[in-house]
Amino acid sequence: MTAFARQYGPWALITGASEGTGKAFAEQVAGRGVNCILVARREKPLQALAGQLERTHGVDTLVITADLAAPDVVEHLADRVGEREVGLLICNAGADTVNRRFLEAEVADWTDLVNRNVRTLVRSCHYFAAPMCERGRGGILLIGSGACYGGAGFLAVYAGSKAFALCFAEGLWSELRPHGVDVLHLVLGQTDTPAFRDTLARQGLPVPDNLASPEEVASLGLARLADGPIVNWGQDDSESGMAPNSAIQRRERVLLIDQATRSIFRHD
Repeated sequence: MTAFARQYGPWALITGASEGTGKAFAEQVAGRGVNCILVARREKPLQALAGQLERTHGVDTLVITADLAAPDVVEHLADRVGEREVGLLICNAGADTVNRRFLEAEVADWTDLVNRNVRTLVRSCHYFAAPMCERGRGGILLIGSGACYGGAGFLAVYAGSKAFALCFAEGLWSELRPHGVDVLHLVLGQTDTPAFRDTLARQGLPVPDNLASPEEVASLGLARLADGPIVNWGQDDSESGMAPNSAIQRRERVLLIDQATRSIFRHD
């Protein structure tokens, strides 16, 4: 058993696993000897990926088709996962599938996005983190976007949901690290995923030359999983760029506030 599998095995649950970064995460997690629970809406690509992982890496897999915006999706996941011990949760689904100004789309489109990027995120972490803490090991990897650092036109709801994930990850990291559970929010820039290419195509825009590859993103996220709460793609931890403050500065802020809240709420 690899050191990675001892800390984050025997099962990893990966949302948005049918393509792009989710697929890359699944391939690299399986390569480290961890069984994979693959979650997405489309069954056919999930089954194909499951067969590939089993043949190539000799791991077990479980395919779960689910709409992550559905109100009962976490109950569905819990039912299918059953007694399997999930040591790693990778919340990778969460692309902007609307790509319109706020009033140009139906409010149901935006509430679906919020359900997927916020509500399901919180409920999944709550369900799977509790047994991790009891075991004293595990990891949660939240895949974010540079949109988390500020709002912009065409991104009002999406950026808001990503800002929530950023702050949520920082707080979760502070609370779970004493229990041996790693939490990392991996903030991505422009990444070569099918969802991003579809967005460019709808706008009639060319594909940029400097996109990050899903494989590079997955490699960085897994390598830095123990270095939470934040890693910004393409930046050193001491470097400011996506935001006025660096990942190190944000980490120090979280620790400072953690000490203050402990005294307020009388936690040792």
